[in-house]
Amino acid sequence: MEPVDDWRAAIAEAGELTGPIAAAVVDEHGDRGQRAIEAVGEGRVKQYRDFTVVVGHEDEYVVEDGECDCADATYNLDSEDPSERCWHAIAVDVADAIGAVDHHDMWYSEVREFL
Repeated sequence: MEPVDDWRAAIAEAGELTGPIAAAVVDEHGDRGQRAIEAVGEGRVKQYRDFTVVVGHEDEYVVEDGECDCADATYNLDSEDPSERCWHAIAVDVADAIGAVDHHDMWYSEVREFL
């Protein structure tokens, strides 16, 4: 199989996460890409009425308009470089592209009160 240059375009065209596309995600994003793929595979990208949430190992992270509220996004990424994204935001992109978002017909703000 041919290597993938632009994983976003390739995944939009394929509608699924193939091996070469997954490799391209990891090539571009390293460990963040690997963690994003794992989260998608484990069904940890959840859409509520108000937010998209990625369930991490220690907390849940709100991703809104491609921006995440995690410490990695806040402190480690170059805000001037759009290719630098935390794994939560990458996971939302991948899950959206392949239809792997777990939809919940409720408000996250209400669910969060119980966590």
